[in-house]
Amino acid sequence: MRERLVPHGVAAAVTAVVLAPLALPGYVLRYDMVFVPRQALSWEAIAPASALPRAVPQDAVVALASQAVPGWLLQRLVLAAILYLAALGAARLVPTDRVAVRVVAAVGYAWTPYLAERLLIGQWGLLVAYAALPWLVRAALDVRAGRGGLPRLLLAAAASAITPTGGALALVAVAVLLPGRYPAAARSTSLGVGLTVLLNAPWLVAGLASGGAGRSDPAGVAAFAARAENWAGPLAALAGTGGIWNGQTTPASRGVVLVPLVTALLLAVAGYGFPLLRRRWPSSVADRFGLLAAASWLAAALGVLPGGAGLLGWLVATVPGAGLVRDGQKLLLPYALALALAGALGAERLADRLAARFDAATAQVVLVGAALLPVALLPDLAFGGAGRLRPVTWPADWATAARLTAERPGEVVSLPFQEYQSHPWNHGRVVIDPAPRYLAVPVLIDDTLRVGGVAVAGEDPRAARVRDVLAAGAPLSTTGARWVLVQRAAGPAPDPAALAGLRVVHAGPDLTLYENPDWSPPAATARPGPVGLAHVLAGTVVMGIVFSATARVGYRVVASRHASPAEGEGG
Repeated sequence: MRERLVPHGVAAAVTAVVLAPLALPGYVLRYDMVFVPRQALSWEAIAPASALPRAVPQDAVVALASQAVPGWLLQRLVLAAILYLAALGAARLVPTDRVAVRVVAAVGYAWTPYLAERLLIGQWGLLVAYAALPWLVRAALDVRAGRGGLPRLLLAAAASAITPTGGALALVAVAVLLPGRYPAAARSTSLGVGLTVLLNAPWLVAGLASGGAGRSDPAGVAAFAARAENWAGPLAALAGTGGIWNGQTTPASRGVVLVPLVTALLLAVAGYGFPLLRRRWPSSVADRFGLLAAASWLAAALGVLPGGAGLLGWLVATVPGAGLVRDGQKLLLPYALALALAGALGAERLADRLAARFDAATAQVVLVGAALLPVALLPDLAFGGAGRLRPVTWPADWATAARLTAERPGEVVSLPFQEYQSHPWNHGRVVIDPAPRYLAVPVLIDDTLRVGGVAVAGEDPRAARVRDVLAAGAPLSTTGARWVLVQRAAGPAPDPAALAGLRVVHAGPDLTLYENPDWSPPAATARPGPVGLAHVLAGTVVMGIVFSATARVGYRVVASRHASPAEGEGG
């Protein structure tokens, strides 16, 4: 019983400490993390007309869930599940029967610079894949051992596929870990890989059907490359699972002088523990997992390796969809998991040697120290990243704008025309323009991303058309949009020429909403049938997985009830 309860307790403690500020009411709005009271399920969420499908199917899943659960509660459930399942998954995956070692693995995976930086940049969808990866690997081990596990593997892959990056990483992991020599290997591998492809179909088909070219600005390679967090450089930052391109989302503790030295120690301990992983897992699986981890680190480091930036620049400018890998640090998921598992086993092996030489108490000190080390290295992940995940209340203007635009649907141009905004009511924190998620109609925002002094061009031709109109000083009424939403506190006032011919429909403390009186409905366009079908196929696979897993659990319960009396009589 203790062996089962302790990992749950550790996972709950980590979740509570990190998400403590979310005990307050409101919404955490930070960079890419935007939750609204009720996100509308629209075709634009399912299949963006011309932008790359970076939030497919994430926006559709959130919109569907928010029909049943209010946005503030949904956000808390998602974030709590990420931390809890990441810790518990690592604890269950590490091959040991010692509770203390499971605790080391749990904390080592749920309290990392990677999780901290991606949480502070608001990429919760990617962190869903981070939390799902230990469960996917464990299910793959069960499939290979003949213990079933395929429904659980596909369920983890389905959760990962909520974002393109997570889905692609899950597909690679399945393709690497499942093939081998074991009963029904060909069937399990083909089913696993084939159904994982179907689970990724929504964003794959949406990307193919997008009106844009799918190619990215090569200037983004340098802008999104891993960055140094201390004196040791970007490669050392990546070795410790940090190195995100945005310095505003890096915890201050990552700049401490001792961090690279402790990182080197962690790598040494992980190297010491990897042979134990090979002995307790099938060696071929451990080797493949190690290669997957090494490949993920190399992919993350490519932008700062000699010649790597040039190769990435060519890829993103030439190959549609290759922009997915320009932010290489986000690909570190397998490496982070391997470091946590091997590090925990290295601590176990070291503790055993010390126990043999000294006493059991010394071994326990080593394991306790290994469990507390991630927290000591990164204390500012606690309490919402040292208070940076603080909830706020949506101003009433947003609900008014959403109601008015829903009553008379039509495309909206959001001003200031920039992808990220900063509002006083959000404590000045940077957040992606919330209009596309709050309003139930299509919203045009600028997808040009400014990183320092570098402007990385976007891929949406509709946004480019609006930029050209604004640059020419022409009225926005010529863009064909019905509405113009001005977020007054987020930036300078728009050029009066851009608002010429529009009439004010609502003027509140935070927002002004203009309507184009000369607007006429555009010609009807065909619904995105292939993209809708891809979502239906993926949803069908998910429902099949859930049904299969539920049926298995029900069968085991019934079988155990029938077996119990016979076992009792035989005793």
